[in-house]
Amino acid sequence: MTDWLENTHKPRIRPRTYERYKEALDLHIIPALGRYQLQKLTAPQIQAFYARETANGLAPATIRYYHSVLHNALDVAMKWDLVSRNVCDLVEPPRKQRFEMQPLTIEQSQKLLKTLHGHRWEALYTLALATGLRRGEILGLKWQDIDFSAGKLQVQRILSRIPANVPESGHTHIYVEAEPKTQKSRRNIEVAPFALAALLEHQIQQEEAKQKAGEYWEDHDYVFCTAIGKHLNPNHVVDDLKRLLKRGNLPDIRFHDLRHSVASLMFAMEIHPKIVQELLGYSTISITMDIYSHMLPGMQQEAVKKLDQVLKQTRTTRRKQKA
Repeated sequence: MTDWLENTHKPRIRPRTYERYKEALDLHIIPALGRYQLQKLTAPQIQAFYARETANGLAPATIRYYHSVLHNALDVAMKWDLVSRNVCDLVEPPRKQRFEMQPLTIEQSQKLLKTLHGHRWEALYTLALATGLRRGEILGLKWQDIDFSAGKLQVQRILSRIPANVPESGHTHIYVEAEPKTQKSRRNIEVAPFALAALLEHQIQQEEAKQKAGEYWEDHDYVFCTAIGKHLNPNHVVDDLKRLLKRGNLPDIRFHDLRHSVASLMFAMEIHPKIVQELLGYSTISITMDIYSHMLPGMQQEAVKKLDQVLKQTRTTRRKQKA
């Protein structure tokens, strides 16, 4: 398993994905199954591992992730004729549970924007509500990526967490610039004028901070950075959001739910799912529809009402003509 991850899989995946795979192997899969010889690994042994993890309180999604890691590795082992079949095909991982997203309503989004007024990261959260950018995409955003005259920005990179190579520094992880999540994640998007205005105000404030920092300023061109120009800590961005939500008497949502809020608002405004997919950077429209399928019934009802109005009018007109 270790050889597969380090020599086969690592070159093909992003640093953050590699970190998650390594944690899954080192902390769970290998301690549970490492004593078995590869050719003698059985489905009941894997099934028992999943049962123990479930009993220990791990979420079904986490165990399904371990299943995916193990399945990928055994697929390679099968290609290399190390095993005759992938025993994971005989195992039943826990049933997938849909995470209950908490998108803000229009009224709640407006209230959050009012609560943001004057906050040091007003532009950051405003941009999140206007574009649905992922946290890593926002924190990796640079001024060179924004075209104010065209009202657009480019998603070129993300801020990603990887293990620290210098343990004696006391930091277990560091943050680096990395490629966007998928090819579709690298995208050009329109930015609403109200968000552009917030960015312009933020740019002025940043220039003042740069002058104040003087020789201590590190010019990385980040749109959102510390008082000396370094990238922000993603955890601090989440903590600030939590405080703002509490101040505004708003639901305690995740940062990622701001992204879901954008999708929810756009669906409510009957914007085509393909546009939502392109704005949010999902790989395919099918993924977009799967994530937000719970929003479709309301859309269908509205569509049927419109269909009824159009066709009923035509049928009524035809009846009058016959009369």
